Amino acid sequence: MLFSWLFISWFLQMPTLIFIIAFPSCLNDTKHYLYQDGTVIIGAFLPIFQLYPLKEMMNWKTLHFDKENGLRINVQEYQLVLAMLFVINEINSNSNILPNTSLGLEIYTLPYYERNILRNIFYWLTGLSTSIPNYSYRQQSKSVAVLTGISWQTSENIERLLNLYKFPQLSLVPFDHILNDRSQFPSLYKVAPKGESLLCGIVSLMLYFNWTWVGLVTRDDHSGNQFISHLTKEFNKNNICLTFVWAISVIGETMYHLSNSFYFKIGKTSAKVVIIYGDIKFIFFETENIYRKFILEKVWVTTSKLLGSKYPEYNMLSLSHGILTFSPHHGEILGFTKFIKEATPIKYPEDSFLHFLWSSNFNCSFSPTDCKILENCMPNASLELLPKKKFDMVMSEESYNVYNAVYAIAHSLHEMILNKFQIQPQANKDRNTYYPWQLHPFLKNIQVLNSVGDHVVLDWKKKTDPEYDIINLWNFPTGLSLFANVGKFSPRSSQGQRMSVYEQMIQWPIKFTETPQSVCSESCTPGFRKVIPKGKVICCFDCIPCQENEISNETDMQQCMKCPETHYTNAERTQCLRKTITFLSYKDPLGMGLTIISLGFSALTGLIIGVFVNYRDTPVVKANNRSLSYILLITLTHCFLCPLLFIGLPNTTTCILQENLLRLVFTVALSCVLAKSIIVVMAFQITAPGRKTRWLLISRAPNLIIPICTLIQILFTSIWLCTSPPFVEVDAHSERGYIIILCNTGSTLAFHGTLAYLGVMAITSYFMAFLSRNLPDIFNEAKFLAFSMLVFCCVWITFLPVYHSSTGKAVVVIEIFSILASSASILSLIFVPKCYVILFRSEKNTIHAIFNKRLHRSKTLFKL
Repeated sequence: MLFSWLFISWFLQMPTLIFIIAFPSCLNDTKHYLYQDGTVIIGAFLPIFQLYPLKEMMNWKTLHFDKENGLRINVQEYQLVLAMLFVINEINSNSNILPNTSLGLEIYTLPYYERNILRNIFYWLTGLSTSIPNYSYRQQSKSVAVLTGISWQTSENIERLLNLYKFPQLSLVPFDHILNDRSQFPSLYKVAPKGESLLCGIVSLMLYFNWTWVGLVTRDDHSGNQFISHLTKEFNKNNICLTFVWAISVIGETMYHLSNSFYFKIGKTSAKVVIIYGDIKFIFFETENIYRKFILEKVWVTTSKLLGSKYPEYNMLSLSHGILTFSPHHGEILGFTKFIKEATPIKYPEDSFLHFLWSSNFNCSFSPTDCKILENCMPNASLELLPKKKFDMVMSEESYNVYNAVYAIAHSLHEMILNKFQIQPQANKDRNTYYPWQLHPFLKNIQVLNSVGDHVVLDWKKKTDPEYDIINLWNFPTGLSLFANVGKFSPRSSQGQRMSVYEQMIQWPIKFTETPQSVCSESCTPGFRKVIPKGKVICCFDCIPCQENEISNETDMQQCMKCPETHYTNAERTQCLRKTITFLSYKDPLGMGLTIISLGFSALTGLIIGVFVNYRDTPVVKANNRSLSYILLITLTHCFLCPLLFIGLPNTTTCILQENLLRLVFTVALSCVLAKSIIVVMAFQITAPGRKTRWLLISRAPNLIIPICTLIQILFTSIWLCTSPPFVEVDAHSERGYIIILCNTGSTLAFHGTLAYLGVMAITSYFMAFLSRNLPDIFNEAKFLAFSMLVFCCVWITFLPVYHSSTGKAVVVIEIFSILASSASILSLIFVPKCYVILFRSEKNTIHAIFNKRLHRSKTLFKL
């Protein structure tokens, strides 16, 4: 009983067992090609199958693979076959093209080893299952052209063989300049659009997002090396740097050699953006789990869509989520999607590729004898049911190139037939015989519009730069994927309008919550400038603050801009602000205070003059030459008013009067003090009989000191005014944010010379008064004169270092303070004591008091 149940179970599983055994065997043993008869045949060699290693640690160098399981069908590349079937059916149903001629096709798959590529070419040329050069089993070949792709090595190898027969070859590879050399490849035509604008598009995208620190992965072949060279030049022009360049070894159409060091390089680099050039999508799906985090943390910018049939179910964390792809823009081919939906093994039983798809995706049983599916598939099966990660119903870039290639051949053949009838209108012999080499002149000059209105041109010199759509791959949790158009690059648009990006639509890789930044150094904000350290690339720099009075109002400026003299920088040093014109004004608190003090001392001096005039006949006033006291007090009044010349908006007149009038007034004051000191000394010297100085004192000779000293000062100031007079100066540096208007003394020598002259007079007065400080007289003012001159000298000696160490309005304030302090010292030390005696000790201000004082002193001396 148990044996019966086992037999029944084994019998029910028989179709599955047959499929498991038969399917790998058919993949390796069947000669994979598709043939559809016609008056004219177009051949094609397409990479429909791919070889994958079964082991994670496969030795790629030995190229040793398990033949039963290593070969798999590339579902996405099968769209090339469908595109060729569709366009041929479309042309055959169009009576305006080749009305009496039908097109057929013969499609071979490209071997997965590069060394076996020519084997299928010989199969096609000879019509046999063995390779016999220069031999054809067919009586008459109907083939007029062949399509090849999708790598340039394959197209180059095939062309070198087909060129021996002058056989036209239309390559589906992306645009590559190496294949444009007509002397080396006279029979090769390129269908793909020009690729120069792709470089500009990538650069524009980098600049749009400010990605200046990126990596590059490409194939290690001529096309990849050429791309590296051109991209590096464009990056250098736009200050974008490549942090690493990784070239992946290519083995045939589908095999690649990728070492573990590649993933360590990806993980180590600080760049968040990596550019992938070429069809190297296996990077995302051959990655071991230990490297997964490296891939998830990068934004991948590619030049081809990443699809394939081997990849397992994936979700939002998929490695390919958020990829940005540049895809040439083309119109939508009407009817193509419907054609794909209706393509089944029943409708095309001769298509072995379609049988493989059905058996591997729709749980169909496989016949081991003829490698055809059995009638036990799921009902209503269609390619539309496949997830987009495996098969996209939208026509791909390569399929569009197939569509245009067939149209170019059809129109060229149509022109050739018309030309043949025009040359030999009566000849019927060999009218339907076409030789491939006859098609070359027409292929070279073909310029037609396809069904969507796009230009089809094979001459690379006449090709125009295409527009590129920027595609963003979205992966959803259910394993579904969607290619969203998130931007466009139009190379023919004006500068600044070429790149348009719908940033809000972009789905970034799951590791990024906002637009990623890929820079070596953060941008230097306004107020800083870039400095590139020695030995580093231009993208890695330091940010240095702008110096004083320099600004940078843009990011990443290499030089700061200097503000004009009339402007100053704000605290952030991002803009120049106009300086405020200022001077020591009467409205300023300091200017107002100095004005009040100046007028106050001047008024006080006036009161003292009034007291002296009112008590002019008293002994205190009459002592020490009353007239000199009046002159001194009047001069001090002017000294106190001189600071008013320093306050207010300076002009040429006030600048001249400031220093010269001040020195003239001080000269008069000091000469009065000097005269007083001399008179005191002389008064006590002439008390002895026979002194000759008595005549000098009576004749008022000391009073001549005033005009003599004044004339000398006038001489000095005249020389000053004639050589280098004071002038108005604008000081834009002393005080931040202000332009200070003040007076420049002009000649430094004259300034210090006249000041030294005043110092000599003050020191002379001090010594004269000091000598007579102890002479006996009740009204002897020698002590007061000496002390006032000492204070005067101290004030102006202190003035000099402070004056020279100050700037701006402080210079003016210091000079005003020195004027007031020195004048106040003379007033307070000489005249205040006298006023005190006159006003508060009037009993001492009489002749009787004077005699009593003298009598008391005489008695004291007699007793001693």
